[in-house]
Amino acid sequence: MNNEKTKHILGIAPVNKLIVSMGTPMIISMILQAVYNIVDSAFVSNIDNTGKQALNALTLAFPIQMLMVAVSIGTGVGTNALLSKTLGQGDRKNVSDIAGNSIFLGCIIYILFLLFGLFGVKSYVSTQTSNSLIFEMAAEYLNICCVFSMGIIFFSIFEKLLQSTGLSLYSTFAQIAGAVTNVILDPILIYGLLSFPKIGVAGAAYATVIGQIVSLLLSLYFHLKYNKDISNSIKFIKPSLKLIGKIYSIGVPAIISQALMSFMTYGLNIILGSIHEAMVTAYGLYYKIQQFVFFAAFGLRDAITPIVSFNRGKKIKVVL
Repeated sequence: MNNEKTKHILGIAPVNKLIVSMGTPMIISMILQAVYNIVDSAFVSNIDNTGKQALNALTLAFPIQMLMVAVSIGTGVGTNALLSKTLGQGDRKNVSDIAGNSIFLGCIIYILFLLFGLFGVKSYVSTQTSNSLIFEMAAEYLNICCVFSMGIIFFSIFEKLLQSTGLSLYSTFAQIAGAVTNVILDPILIYGLLSFPKIGVAGAAYATVIGQIVSLLLSLYFHLKYNKDISNSIKFIKPSLKLIGKIYSIGVPAIISQALMSFMTYGLNIILGSIHEAMVTAYGLYYKIQQFVFFAAFGLRDAITPIVSFNRGKKIKVVL
């Protein structure tokens, strides 16, 4: 058992090199997370006649997308820290239990956003606009993003499972593949290129969720093929209140820090929308660009977490 702990890269590689080798892919991955909304906004703004309204609609949908990312990534952060610490202790059975519980939590999160997508989207959008065209566009876009949110939710889980064992490069490959898929599909589905039907804002939503599902499938493949520290038997996907409590004792602060930005944006959408629709659009664009800075910082956080957690599990003082 001790020999296993000694040989793991998180326990033997110099910390500064680990931060660079793991942190660079994680920062890139988090920045690419912000790319989805920027790319969608860039393409929908050029829709004939209704580009401004489409851009405004995406801004109204944005807080829920941010909340989805906050809950998913926060759950992943808690999993990341707890799993890395347990891996440092050499407890492989408990490592697999933690991974299984994170997958279970992913299922619960997806069900909640699925239900919101089916029954809550119109009520949510109606609190931010009285413009019927913007309302219809925002509701259609957000409905698709919530109903097919399994991509972003489970990618966030498997991404953190890869990162927690030092395999962050694979999760970044998966993120890049999804982002590229989104960029390619956006103009095809929005404008109706290559004999595809022109579906406007709905095309932007479908391009986003397809890109996220591509990232999920690749991250799942990498996890199953290369993540040998975790056993993937279905028997480990058995909820444990004790483990779930430990995951969220770490993950809740991460969820709150990102969810607060979601609530702030929602509130400002209402305030600015009461003045003029153009102000909502302008703020939405500004905030989406600002996300690049925030998400880069989150990437560095995610790089440090498994290193510190693993060595805490080994009860080794980390010296930079």
